Amino acid sequence: MSKIAVGMMSGTSCDGVDVAILKTDGESKIEFLGGSTLPYSDDLRMRLQEASQHDVPVVELLRLEKEVTEHHVLAARQILSENSSTAKKIHLVGFHGHTVRHLPSEGLTLQIGNPWTLARELDIPIVSDFRRCDMAASGQGAPLVAMFHRALFADEPRPTLVLNLGGVANVTWLGERDEIIAGDTGPGCGLIDEWAQAMADLPHDRDGQLASTGTVHHETVEAAFETPFFARPLPKAADRYDFDHVDVSGLSIEDGAATLCAVTTEAIFRAVKKLPSMPERMWVTGGGVHHPVIMRMLEERFGEIKNVRERGLNPDTLEAECFAWLAVRHQKQLPLTIPETTGCEKPVSGCTTVQFG
Repeated sequence: MSKIAVGMMSGTSCDGVDVAILKTDGESKIEFLGGSTLPYSDDLRMRLQEASQHDVPVVELLRLEKEVTEHHVLAARQILSENSSTAKKIHLVGFHGHTVRHLPSEGLTLQIGNPWTLARELDIPIVSDFRRCDMAASGQGAPLVAMFHRALFADEPRPTLVLNLGGVANVTWLGERDEIIAGDTGPGCGLIDEWAQAMADLPHDRDGQLASTGTVHHETVEAAFETPFFARPLPKAADRYDFDHVDVSGLSIEDGAATLCAVTTEAIFRAVKKLPSMPERMWVTGGGVHHPVIMRMLEERFGEIKNVRERGLNPDTLEAECFAWLAVRHQKQLPLTIPETTGCEKPVSGCTTVQFG
């Protein structure tokens, strides 16, 4: 039986809240009913970035959580008002929150956002806290999109690869006998976004305007891979700020941008090369699909790559749609993660459901 659910995601890029409506059975039946993004203000975005990189006072973190929660409420109300006939039929909300720490080697993760406030304001049950149950089962808490990718790309010729380019990049490899392997490969757009903000006062490298005129510094690219993370096979997970050792400070703004794009692309290629076989085709989703230099570099490495829009999917809201699917899946007590996707010791279906009143 299918249910209608809302999914909400605040990515490590700190751009805003992605929200989507999905009708699904938590398995193969998936119908997309709309999606949008409510951007954060510059002030809120900067404070989220600060909390994600530094140990801010607890009171400040609590205030930040309150604001992030209120922003999620606004985002949900906006999409519900735009889909008023569907809104009355919604069964539940899958709420990820905003990650301010993810330290899988220590079994630690923290997503801020108050599900109780959401449940009260929306009067809909909220499914949240997706990562900690997986980590309690010795998983790395990420990536959580792999099972959704397998459902969406079930009819693709195998082997195929789905690449999610957010602040961190992750891949889902689907084999000829329905095998699945997933994990984080390294930086996604996080490093290039941070560079554009610090050096050019831009929220991100819009249309590749910085990287497209730069030259890649290959010695810096090679130096980036001298940390243990890159030697490990999938599944593995990382925090956006695990790659701050990549140092392009001695390069021009443009060369630094091009070099960071090359680090992202090379990390993906090296991780995929360790998989059982190279994919026949790569599908790309996430904010990185909009960066022409990263997409060109991927094409040079992998050959044919495709934007998920060519399958009628929205790369900007696909992760929010995933959390709607996971919420329904959780209610049916179906696995959200398995050993091949996060390294957990057994399939895990647990998270938290709250209902106000």
